[in-house]
Amino acid sequence: MANTTFSGPVTSTNGFIGDIKVPTYPVANAPSAASAGAGTVVYVSNGAAGSAILAFSDGTDWLRSDTGAAIAAA
Repeated sequence: MANTTFSGPVTSTNGFIGDIKVPTYPVANAPSAASAGAGTVVYVSNGAAGSAILAFSDGTDWLRSDTGAAIAAA
């Protein structure tokens, strides 16, 4: 199956097949939450006292998906 890159929103009427991969960053190298935009999801390799987490942007801060707390810059 071919890989396809989209530049806009994607709607699936029948689900997605395979793994979903999100960009990965250590806290110190994550882009600003404001420039990433609200709703952006990233994998933070050291976001919870050194443990990996998913984080999402609220348009101002990266928030931990496990607690909703803001992640601190390293």
